[in-house]
Amino acid sequence: MSDLSYMDKLLDGVEVEWMALGKALVRTKGTNITAGRMKELHKDHAPLKIFAGGKTVAFVDFKDIPEENINREPSIIVKSRGVVEFEYYTDPFSHKNEMWSYHSKNNNINIKYVYYYLKTKELYFQGLASRMQMPQIATPDTDKFQIPIPPLSIQAEIVQILDSFTELTTELTAELTAELIARRQQYAHYRDQLLTFKEGEVEWKALNKVCSSISAGGDLPKNFIKGQTDPTDELPYPIFANATGDKGLYGFTDKYKIESDAVTISARGAKVGYHTVREGKFTPIIRLITLVPNKNIILTRYLNYILDMTPIAGTKGGIPQLTVPTVKKIAIPVPPLAEQARIVAILDKFDALTTSLTEGLPREIALRQQQYEYYRELLLSFPKAEVADHD
Repeated sequence: MSDLSYMDKLLDGVEVEWMALGKALVRTKGTNITAGRMKELHKDHAPLKIFAGGKTVAFVDFKDIPEENINREPSIIVKSRGVVEFEYYTDPFSHKNEMWSYHSKNNNINIKYVYYYLKTKELYFQGLASRMQMPQIATPDTDKFQIPIPPLSIQAEIVQILDSFTELTTELTAELTAELIARRQQYAHYRDQLLTFKEGEVEWKALNKVCSSISAGGDLPKNFIKGQTDPTDELPYPIFANATGDKGLYGFTDKYKIESDAVTISARGAKVGYHTVREGKFTPIIRLITLVPNKNIILTRYLNYILDMTPIAGTKGGIPQLTVPTVKKIAIPVPPLAEQARIVAILDKFDALTTSLTEGLPREIALRQQQYEYYRELLLSFPKAEVADHD
């Protein structure tokens, strides 16, 4: 077997022409429209898509945009400010006038092939953009950029291969997402069954009757490092703030206020009522309420699970807030410790499975994306022409 690359085998000695993008394709301008005007004109399911920077789009009627600014050709849209990237679009569209787009009038150039090639060069253009105070590129940066033009049949084969990879990646993502949703629904079903008690079956108690303490977080310790992600010998105890999940970790300090495992509840803002188990010795700060369970009455993890089934509402109007007196009055069902332990063991297993899927899904998708990009690079790695440069 020859050690030629896949591209060499595909080309089989065919010469590749290099052309400046601006000569190979037709560049079109956008329309003079502001983000505010886009928002005013937007109608769900309207036929004309207007692109702005990033993920910002609007759908408008054809009459809302001058006809000369509407592009009806399959095109490559250049997002030229902020995060510089390319997008392929086939339906009628327009975009803000600081952006531009390209389409093909050349029967020997497949516009989607060019799009796939440019996607492999996004880092190059992002590097150009980073030289500016506001990251951006100009039309000469793309117009003068050299692109390889193999025979049309080769372009079509590359597009077909990459379209298939894109479709497979999309299908896999959909399957993994559906599995995750199904597992979450299954988990919620069993949790609801386990934590729903018939009237008179268990005793209901206010949280202040089952907790050793319920307290609001205090001021920041004097000795701490904000953003520290791991403990040190000098600063071993975590500081937790009003945020969800791992984002609640604010830093570390040399003293602690809470001595044992506890449940913290966010007490202010959009995430008010969010609760989680915090292990070991730690210090909660302002806008965080800490519940330390009385282990002779209630298990820490049972308390956290039962709070999933318990309405925890902040104040109405303004910024939602939750107070210690309000939390103390919340009543929950409290079965015997043995039954709590049984419930916790079952829910921990479901929680571990759901967490594994939640964490594994982005990793699996990222791996598939890396595989896709590897084959895309392989397919589009053409021999460099001596005349080709990116100046």
